[in-house]
Parts: sequence; C-alpha cells; structure tokens
Amino acid sequence: MAAPGETQPAKWSDLGIRALSAAVLIPAVLVDVWVGGAWFTLMVALLAVLMAQEWTAIAHAGDPLQFALHAAGALSGAFLPPGSAILAIAALTALSAWRASASDRSHIMWRYLGVPYVSLPAVALVLLHSDPAQGAAAIMWLLAIVWAADTLAYFSGRIIGGPKLAPVISPKKTWAGLGGAILGSAVAAAIFALVTGIGSVTGLAILAGLLAIVEQAGDLFKSALKRHYGVKDSGRIIPGHGGIIDRVDGLVAVATVGALIGLLHGGIAATGAGLLAW
Repeated sequence: MAAPGETQPAKWSDLGIRALSAAVLIPAVLVDVWVGGAWFTLMVALLAVLMAQEWTAIAHAGDPLQFALHAAGALSGAFLPPGSAILAIAALTALSAWRASASDRSHIMWRYLGVPYVSLPAVALVLLHSDPAQGAAAIMWLLAIVWAADTLAYFSGRIIGGPKLAPVISPKKTWAGLGGAILGSAVAAAIFALVTGIGSVTGLAILAGLLAIVEQAGDLFKSALKRHYGVKDSGRIIPGHGGIIDRVDGLVAVATVGALIGLLHGGIAATGAGLLAW
C-alpha cells in the first residue's frame, strides 16, 4: 500500500530513470572490472575524487583546501601501495581535522570523517582487485551482492512496507527492505558460486547476507550525513540516483569490510581469494 499522502504512481515515479541509469552504468563498470589494470585503478580514483567533492561540498561548505586534502586522500588510496596509502590517509585526516577545528569550533563529527570515508574504500577496492588469481572475481561478487541488495531492498520496501528501520535517519527505509536486501544478496552470492564454481554456495550466501547488513548500514550512514546538513542528494551527477555517494554508499562499506575479511583470511597477496574462500 502507498504511504498516507503518497499516490501509487508517485511511489514508483523514479523507477524508470533509475533503471535507465543502471542500464548505462552497470555494463561500463563490469567491463572496467574485467579489463582491470590501470583502467580499474583510474575508475576507482575518479569515483573517490568525486566522492571527495561531494563530501566537502556538504560537510565543509565547499572549502577548496578541504577538497584538496580529501582528493589527495582519495588519490593516495587508489595509487599508493596499501601500507603507504594508510600512512598518507592518516596524515591527511589529521590535516583535515586541524583545518576543520580551526575554521569551526563546533566539532561536528562529520567534519572529521571525510578523508577516511572517501579514501579507505579506494584502498580496499584496489587491494581486492590486485589479487592475480581471483581479484576480478571478488569485485564482481561484491558488485553482484550490493546491486542485488539495493534492488531487493527497493522493491520489498515499496511493495511490503511496514515498520520503519530507522525513521529518524531515513524515513523510507523499512525492516522489509532490510530483509529483501539480505535475501537478494544471499541469492546473488549463491548463483555466483554455482555459475563460477568459486567458493561454496552456503558459505558465500551466508557471508553475503551478513554483508547486506553492512550495505544497509552504509546507506544509513550516508542518510545521517545528509539529514544533519539538510540536503536531499549528495549531488546530481547520476539521474534518478543523485550523487556518487548516493550510488556507492553501500558499496564502499561492503568493499572496506570485504577487503578486511579477505586480508585476514588470505593475506595481502590473495585478498580476493581470501574473501571468496568459504
């Protein structure tokens, strides 16, 4: 049922443009992941810099120095070796925090989180993809479970509705949407394992279901940022989806956690295989 004051057509008014944007972007991303190498690194760097621009526009009123620091973190995450990248990100986070505290004594937490938020996912994605054995497969798997979570959350939330998940942060999110996200990710992971023969169906389905919760948490994190600053979208670059952060909020959370799991399970040389070996 439509929510009070919301007509049935209005509830689905963004579906067409969202689907069209996805139809254009998804094949381009998949080709880039498959080609890999410098092209994948450049795509990650571009996305991270665009995230830096959106974050600083929201949390730092477009301060050019903050954008420079955030963009430097984004590029460090994409292009430097992981250890060097972490050190650079830590230093840039400290400089950004100093700049934020010097210009505004309110000490709002969002002003201190931007550099790691835009930089660490870049480290994670490049690290996962750098695994020569299963790097591309690991990224494909992450994309599949995140896109499945987004899609099933969207439809189950609108069709089933019901109790709100976090009404203060994101009034449209429901527990049904979370359930759909978990189910969608688990099914996508199981199909991936069956088709590719990588990992176990049960193991990857369970891991994907858990990562779906991380994906939804990433979406709520972004929603909390936007609600604090009173903005509807992080940007306007993607029709029907808003900005880059609006589109990749779940992916950056899942990629970061996924890379950590892969690193602990497979080591720095086999992070992708470590993520999928369940």
